[in-house]
Amino acid sequence: MQTDVERLYDKLKEEKKAFRKLAKRDIAVDMTRGRPSAEQLKIALPMLENAASLNFAAEGGDARNYGDLAGLKSARELFAEIFEVKPEEVIVGDGSSLEMMYFLIDCAMQFGVLGGKPWNSLQSVKFICPAPGYDRHFTICEAFGISMITVPMREDGPDMDLIEQLVSNDASIKGIWCVPKYSNPTGITYSDGTVVRMGSLRPAAKDFRVFWDNSYAVHSLYEDEKLKNIFEVAQKAGNANMVYGFTSTSKITFAGSGVAALAASEANIKDILKKLGVRKINPNKVNQLMHVAFLKDIQNIREIMKQHAAILRPKFELFETKMSAAFDDDERVKWSKPKGGYFISLDVPGIAKRTVALAAEAGVKFTAAGATFPYKMDDRDGNIRIAPSVPTLEEMDYAVDVLISAIKIATLEKDIAAIEQQ
Repeated sequence: MQTDVERLYDKLKEEKKAFRKLAKRDIAVDMTRGRPSAEQLKIALPMLENAASLNFAAEGGDARNYGDLAGLKSARELFAEIFEVKPEEVIVGDGSSLEMMYFLIDCAMQFGVLGGKPWNSLQSVKFICPAPGYDRHFTICEAFGISMITVPMREDGPDMDLIEQLVSNDASIKGIWCVPKYSNPTGITYSDGTVVRMGSLRPAAKDFRVFWDNSYAVHSLYEDEKLKNIFEVAQKAGNANMVYGFTSTSKITFAGSGVAALAASEANIKDILKKLGVRKINPNKVNQLMHVAFLKDIQNIREIMKQHAAILRPKFELFETKMSAAFDDDERVKWSKPKGGYFISLDVPGIAKRTVALAAEAGVKFTAAGATFPYKMDDRDGNIRIAPSVPTLEEMDYAVDVLISAIKIATLEKDIAAIEQQ
């Protein structure tokens, strides 16, 4: 009669055989970043085709010339619709909202926030980092030597009990990173209660800021999930200056040449423009004019995003179907079921690094295990970010098969090791 470990070794042998058979197909699939596919990028091509007919003097000046540091009036109005704020509370810049975030951290370090002390003159500067979260947020903190405090994500957003306790008792905590809608990578949308508590924080630091990275504001896969307006909440709570909001068209038009926007109180906007004016004279207003002419208004943007959803949705659904068939009864394998955004969060405690390494052997690349945590330290070795947007459906089908096989191999190896160590 076979022992338990012998049965596991037989299963492992069979799974490795199946894995090698898959790998022989020699297909390369890159799922390391959440980028629009070529099919999605084609949706915005009419914007370029209509560029020659633009009225560059439509707003009284000439969009091809200097001026308008805060962006074109029409562009500010368009993004004000997305943020649900006044146009005067918006700055529209060039392609990357990440660059805006970096700029604000840089300014805070060098010059302070609204007359506060420069952060680099302080003994300690800390940020709260809900995790799993967006790796590039954490990279900014690392670049500036800002200490990161990991706070767990829940089904309704980050752990607000812990956040409230931390910020109210430690004046060295200067900010928090948030991706409030279709979060990267979990795909959750913050509940109304979470938004109310976030906007009503009573931080010990007067220059504390909520970095509200609403990158996926209009990126629904099904019916749109409503995100409560944090700017209204903060205003009512006496925290009008506490929130910086960010968004962009990077996953609406062209990822490499879109338009980004920042929303904040008028006092913040005035302070930011004063610092920004030293660095530049104006953003790319021609690009802004092109975007306004193509996007038109929030309702038209939603219609455009339905085209994106039609391309993305089958990939998310394929992942769900195949993973459910393979692991529906396995409590050790969990994954998020997002209704929008660009990512799926996969949890395989204890085997994430091994799973990612195995998949890479078969040509399927994922973001490095641990990248969704500050300092890349996932103590559970559990989280893998899945980015389904770039592969074709055929490539996605292969990638998920490889992932399933890699999880099974890594799980069997872990189970065998546990028995042999007893």
